[in-house]
Amino acid sequence: MLKWSMQLFFILAGATLGFIFIPELISLLNYSSVPHWLGNPYVGGLIGAFILFLATFWLVGHLVRGMRMLEEIIVKAPVTDVLFGTLGLVFGLVVAYLIGIPLNTVDFPVISSVLPIFITFFLGYFGFQIGFKKRDELMSLLPASRGSLKKKEAEVPSSPQPKIKILDTSVIIDGRIADICRTGFIEGTLVIPGFVLEELQHIADSSDVLKRNRGRRGLDILNRIQKELPIAVEIYEGDFEEIQEVDSKLVKLAKVKNGIVVTNDFNLNKVCDLQGVEVLNINDLANAVKPVVLPGEEMEVHVIKDGKEQNQGIAYLDDGTMIVVEGGREYIGKTIGVIVTSVLQTSAGRMIFAKPKMMEKAL
Repeated sequence: MLKWSMQLFFILAGATLGFIFIPELISLLNYSSVPHWLGNPYVGGLIGAFILFLATFWLVGHLVRGMRMLEEIIVKAPVTDVLFGTLGLVFGLVVAYLIGIPLNTVDFPVISSVLPIFITFFLGYFGFQIGFKKRDELMSLLPASRGSLKKKEAEVPSSPQPKIKILDTSVIIDGRIADICRTGFIEGTLVIPGFVLEELQHIADSSDVLKRNRGRRGLDILNRIQKELPIAVEIYEGDFEEIQEVDSKLVKLAKVKNGIVVTNDFNLNKVCDLQGVEVLNINDLANAVKPVVLPGEEMEVHVIKDGKEQNQGIAYLDDGTMIVVEGGREYIGKTIGVIVTSVLQTSAGRMIFAKPKMMEKAL
């Protein structure tokens, strides 16, 4: 629809320009070989409409794409940003118009023609920037905003409110966040950024079956959190166009909103730590509630494969904890008793090192 509207506009513009200027152009050329009927304004209108219609095949595609991008930016922007930016633009254009009235009476082409255009562009841009960047201060000037702000201040207790929790893509796909929210260990509002939803949608639309299933699982988890769990959920519609990576946008949003990033991504955890952003790692929580295993304890494990180092065997506990059995390669496929020698715990998970009891007895 937009493409057809743009083409119609170009055709009408071409017909108008051809109707006005082509007969004058023919008369200025004054060629005897030029047919007389070309000087007819209606013929000139048809010629102008045809020329600009041909131009639409090259121009309209670029214009439609530009308008789509602008529309997407405006839709994603918070409504207060758009509202006050537009009010500032209108105010700047009105001021430019009032300034341009006396300038049009000046008998000097540069001042009467060029200067009003420059002033209109400058004041329009300047007004938009002031309205956009001063939106918080302008909102505080409104009586309704002041009244609601005082009411909120009166209702807010002296104890600090819980910070918002910003979910990243990995923790949504993981799914354990829904169970944690049900237990009540997460306080405050869960914020789901729009760019995280877009990434989930791209994953859910992937041609790869595994990725597609992961994306759909993430969307199901979000639907479950919103509809079934007694916790406030907010969708953040804003975006940071100058930042490309989703993880970097999450860190930026956490700084702007003074929130906490919830993730199970080890690398994002480290980035948040480096930039001074609070982070809740689901893996840290899972490791914290696992039964404590101390060096010297005995347990029964089933060795399923060999390890990276020579003669190592790998086993797993029921909760997924990996056990590296020194000298366990010869016991692959068997259930043996082992003695814990050391435990390594990081944000990426817990790893237990052990050796067979038979080896201990042999020593």
